[in-house]
Amino acid sequence: MTWNLGKEGMKMIHVENLTKTYDGKDVVKGISFDVQAGEIFAFLGPNGAGKSTTVQMLTTLIPISGGRATIQEFDVVKQEKQVRLQIGVALQDTGIDEDLTGLELLVLQGKLFGLSQTEAKKRAEELLQLVGLDQDGKRRSGTYSGGMKRRLDLALTLVHQPTVLFLDEPTTGLDPASRLQIWNEVRRLNEEFGTTIFLTTQYLEEADQLADRIAIINEGELIAEGTAAELKAANGEERIELTLVEKEDERIVIETFAGRQEKDRLVIPSRGTETLRAVVRFLDERKIVATSLVVKQPSLDDVFIRLTGQAYKEES
Repeated sequence: MTWNLGKEGMKMIHVENLTKTYDGKDVVKGISFDVQAGEIFAFLGPNGAGKSTTVQMLTTLIPISGGRATIQEFDVVKQEKQVRLQIGVALQDTGIDEDLTGLELLVLQGKLFGLSQTEAKKRAEELLQLVGLDQDGKRRSGTYSGGMKRRLDLALTLVHQPTVLFLDEPTTGLDPASRLQIWNEVRRLNEEFGTTIFLTTQYLEEADQLADRIAIINEGELIAEGTAAELKAANGEERIELTLVEKEDERIVIETFAGRQEKDRLVIPSRGTETLRAVVRFLDERKIVATSLVVKQPSLDDVFIRLTGQAYKEES
């Protein structure tokens, strides 16, 4: 199985001043970004931030109010048909006909894209093997587990060998084991075939694990973009968390290291091993006993809270 994936280093997705207006109100406010060929790009934002609207515009599901977007150099507005041939879209609701088998659904999808019966059956068998459903292809899809349905939906988006795959919250509602299976399939598509993947997700850990780069949208505006490491370095905080035996010792530790109280622990901003050594030396010299002391690296949760002012909501 081979993919026509475009040239290495090309802008697979180009977005320039993209705007969406509803009832005179801009819900997406002139955002711009690029996704390179072969990247996994995560698009994050609070509920109502504009991420789903952006995905719907890029996938030609709703019209663009202003600005411009291209998929593999095809204009999303002027060359809508060509764009649709370049993309695969897996939405949160799969919409699978549960009376048909996995094989039948894939064959039907192939025929809709112009393949002959023989070609469609061959492609279906290849894709069932790709997503680990080759032993279940002749079972009615209504008997599949949630994770199996997600993998079948993923296979359905790949029938026409898209250059760009849009995954809208692909693991929402799945148990941890099924979520890991989907992660593995996404990595495999990207690593083995070089598929460019545009991912929206409710899970910050998912973006951290999978994405080459991340963009964060808030109130319709793009407020940050970069690798997970870059975002953490620019917006996160390495810190030392400790709990002390004697409560009266907390004040002097906070004052000495510009710390703060958070729930049942003290938090000290850290600048690496130098700060850690200073804290340990201070506690030892003053005979202050700590029941726990942990160095924590900045997380995407920290980044998200700092940039948007709210915690990222994960729904089951």
